[in-house]
Amino acid sequence: MTQNQRPVTGVKTLEEFLAGKSVHTVELFHYFVQQYLLLCPIALRPAKTMIGIATPRKRIAYITQLGRNFIHVYFPFAQPYPDNLCFQKIAQVPGDDKQFNHHLRLYDKEDLNEEVREFMLLAYQLGC
Repeated sequence: MTQNQRPVTGVKTLEEFLAGKSVHTVELFHYFVQQYLLLCPIALRPAKTMIGIATPRKRIAYITQLGRNFIHVYFPFAQPYPDNLCFQKIAQVPGDDKQFNHHLRLYDKEDLNEEVREFMLLAYQLGC
């Protein structure tokens, strides 16, 4: 297999996820990752349909969509955190009473505010 070939599993590379995206979206993606790395050590784990954000022990967040002018991220927590202004949706995973996905959509760098950073750090702390 050559370096540029995709593995048979269908897992995409980061380059494939970012290919054809707007400059704004690519910059927003890199900004989000950079800001996460300033808070704590994480690794990116590309998959077939999303990019996982992981600690050495487990995945703590997922970038599920790189839109024309936004990135969509969700954090899987064991309980809902409804008292916030940053999540557009909090949904319990069907059949799983211990996972509540907290959906965040970032349109601008300013959307990654202190409240979002607190949840990013919480996801990391719970995933260690």
